[in-house]
Amino acid sequence: MTELGDDPDVEALAAARREEALATNQRRLLVLAGDRDAGIDAAFDAVRGADVPDDEVTFVTAREGFRFHRVEPKRASSLLGTTRTLVVLDAHEKFSANALGRVAGAVDGGGLLVMLTPSLDDWPTRRDSFDERLAVPPFSVADVTGRFRGRLVSTLRDHPGVALVDLDSGTVERDGAYRQGISFDAAPPRVPTEKDRRFPRRAYGDCLTADQSDALAALEALTEPGTAVVVEADRGRGKSSAAGLAAGSLAFEGADVVVTAPGERNAAEVFARAERLLSELGALRGGGADDFDIAAENGGRVRYVPPTEAGAAAADADALVVDEAAALPVRLLESFLSAPAVAFCTTVRGYEGAGRGFAVRFRDRLDDADREVTDARLDDPIRYAAGDPVESWTFRALLLDARPPVDQLVVDATPDTVSYRALSPDDLLSDEHLLREAFGLLVLAHYRTEPDDLARLLDAPNLTLRALTHEGRVVSVALLAREGGLAADTRRKMYDGGRIRGNMLPDVFTSQLRDEGAGVPVGYRVMRIATHHAVRSSGLGSRLLTELRDEFASDADYLGVGFGATPELLSFWRDNGYGTVHLSTTRNDTSGEYSALMMRPLSPAGRDLRDRHANWFLGRVGDVLGDALSDLDADVARAALAAVDSSLSPDLSEYEWRVVVGASYGPGLYTTAPGAFRRLGLAHLTNPDWASLTPREERLLVRKVLQAHPWDAVADELDFHSTAGAMRALGDAYEPLVDEYGTDAAREERERFR
Repeated sequence: MTELGDDPDVEALAAARREEALATNQRRLLVLAGDRDAGIDAAFDAVRGADVPDDEVTFVTAREGFRFHRVEPKRASSLLGTTRTLVVLDAHEKFSANALGRVAGAVDGGGLLVMLTPSLDDWPTRRDSFDERLAVPPFSVADVTGRFRGRLVSTLRDHPGVALVDLDSGTVERDGAYRQGISFDAAPPRVPTEKDRRFPRRAYGDCLTADQSDALAALEALTEPGTAVVVEADRGRGKSSAAGLAAGSLAFEGADVVVTAPGERNAAEVFARAERLLSELGALRGGGADDFDIAAENGGRVRYVPPTEAGAAAADADALVVDEAAALPVRLLESFLSAPAVAFCTTVRGYEGAGRGFAVRFRDRLDDADREVTDARLDDPIRYAAGDPVESWTFRALLLDARPPVDQLVVDATPDTVSYRALSPDDLLSDEHLLREAFGLLVLAHYRTEPDDLARLLDAPNLTLRALTHEGRVVSVALLAREGGLAADTRRKMYDGGRIRGNMLPDVFTSQLRDEGAGVPVGYRVMRIATHHAVRSSGLGSRLLTELRDEFASDADYLGVGFGATPELLSFWRDNGYGTVHLSTTRNDTSGEYSALMMRPLSPAGRDLRDRHANWFLGRVGDVLGDALSDLDADVARAALAAVDSSLSPDLSEYEWRVVVGASYGPGLYTTAPGAFRRLGLAHLTNPDWASLTPREERLLVRKVLQAHPWDAVADELDFHSTAGAMRALGDAYEPLVDEYGTDAAREERERFR
C-alpha cells in the first residue's frame, strides 16, 4: 500500500496505467473507492493523467452536468458496438452487473476503465435501487444480501491489472502495474487469390486479423443455397464485422440479405460494416434514412427483420445472417432454416447468451438438417491484444466463462448414482468450482442469461437453488423462486393492476384472471431447470423434480412453472405431475412463443388454487383458441389441453347429439352446430386416452373445430387431397367420440345409420 497523503496523485497513477495499456494494446482498470464527490473529482484527474481527448471519454452515471459524453446506467446497452478510450462507471447509484459487463466491453485497447465505488469495506453492506428490485414481496430490502458485491470486491483486490485507490484514507491500495504476459500481435489478415474467393478483395482488405479473414472466407458459403455457416467468438473478436462484410459482399453481387438479431442495436455493427463496404466499392445506393435497410446500386439489399418474422422473410430472400444467435431460443433458430442459406454468428462467452448453450441446444438439429455446414471460430482479439487483464477480470467477476463439468466427469451419472443437495449462496461462494458448474448449467437452461442473474442467485431472498451431483460434480440444477404468501394490501394492489415483482403466477392469476385470493397460498416456481447435455434424457430432470416435490411438500402449497410452450416441454412437465392452468394470449417478442403456466399442488390450498384455475382455463380456452390463440401451433394446443388436470364433460343437448351423430355417422353437417363439436372436441383433447384418435385427427379438431381455420387452409396444412377429404376426415374423427361420450339418445341415433 502506498501512502498518498490527503491528495492521492490519481493523475500520475492514471498516466502510468495508460502508458502501460498503450504499450501492450491492452486495457487497465482503475478503481477509485470512497466518497462519491471525491471520486468524481478523482475521475477528472484520471482523464487528465491518461491524456484522453474529451470526445473519447464517456461517464456512465446517474449524475448530470459533465462536459463529457454521459450515459445513464440503465442505458449502458447503448455502448454496445461502440469503442471508447476511457469510460468512467459510477457504481454509487443504479449500479448493476449488466451495466458493468456492457461498459467494460466498450473500452478500446490502450484505454482505461475507471470505476467509482463506495468504500470497498462498506460496499457489500450498502443497499441501492438494484437491491430494491431483488426485494420482491413479501421480502423487504433488509432481506437482500451483499454477497455479489462482496465477491466483486475480492476480485478487485487480487486480480492483475487493477489499480485501487482508497480515497477516504488517501492511499493507493494497489498500483495495478501488470507487465507479465505482454501481449503478442495477432496474425495479419489473409487475402485469398482471385480464383479462390468469391467476395471482393476490398472486403478482405477491411479485415484486421487472420481469424477475421478466415471467417469471411467461410461465410462465402452463403453464395450457395443449402448451406449454413456457424461463426463463434468471444466478445471483441470481430465476429459481427465479418458478418457485415459478408452481407455487404452478397448485396454487392445483387443478393437480398436478411439480418436478424435479438434487437436492432445488436446488429448495428453488421450494418455499419456492410454500408461502409458498399460505399468503398462505389455500389451504395443513396444515403437512406434507415440505418437498418441499405441498398446496392444493382438491386442488392441488406435489411433488418425482427427474429419472430425473419424466418418467413428469409424464405423469399437469398441469405439470412443471424447475429447473437445464442440469445435466441432453439424453436426460433429452427425457423431460420427456411432460408436458402443462413449464417449463425454467436458470442461464446458474454451477456448476450452463451455460445456453448447454442452449440448444445441447437447444433444437433442443425447437423440433422439438409445443410452443408461450415464452422469458423475467431480467437484473436481485435479491439485489444490477447492477455488483456480487464477481459479476464470481467470473465471472472461476472462468470462469463462459467461452464458445466466436462463430459467425461459426468457421463456415467444416472438417477441411482446422484445425490440431491441444496446449494446455498454461501456454499457457492466457498467453492468457486461449484459456483461455476452450477451457474454454467443455468446459462445453458435459458437462451438469455445475463450477469444480473448471478447477482440474483447470490443475493435475492426469494431464490433457492437445488442440484443433483455425481461424484461431487453438478449434473442437474433447478432454480426456484418463492411466490405468494402476500399481504392483503399487496393482493389488492395486484388486483387493481399494480405489478408485483417476482410473483409471476400470483400476478397472472390476480391481475389477468381476476382471482384476488391467488396470492395467499405459498408456492415455489421453477424458474430454470437444466441437466448436463452429456446425460440428458436419462431421467435426471424428473429425479430432480421428484426431490423438489418431496422437500417442499411440507413447506409450500404448490410448485409452479412458466415457459415458452412447446409440445416437448408441455409433455415433460405433464409427465412430472404438473397441469396446465393458463396459456398467454400474446407471443413473447423474442421467442415468438406463447407462454404456458403449469402447477403441481402440494397441499389442499394448492389443490384448490390449481383446480379452480384449471376449470376456468377449460371454460375459456375454446373461445380463446378461436380468437387470440387462433395461430397457436396445433401440437402445442394438443399438449397443453392433454396436461389439464380436470375432466371436461361435453354436456350436449339431445338435439346437439343428433347433429353430431348425423355429421359423423350420417349425412349431417359440422356447420349446423359448431359449438357442440367444440365442446366434444375439448372433452377428447383434455382426455386423449379415452378415445383413439390419430395425431392428424387431433390436429384437425384443433385447426378446424377449435381455431375455425378455413377448410382450404386446413386441408393444405394437414396434407389432405381436397377440402372434401378433410371434411370426411372430420366426420370420421367424431365417430369414436360419439362412441365414448354419447348418451343413450346419441347411441340410438347412431344405430339409425349402421
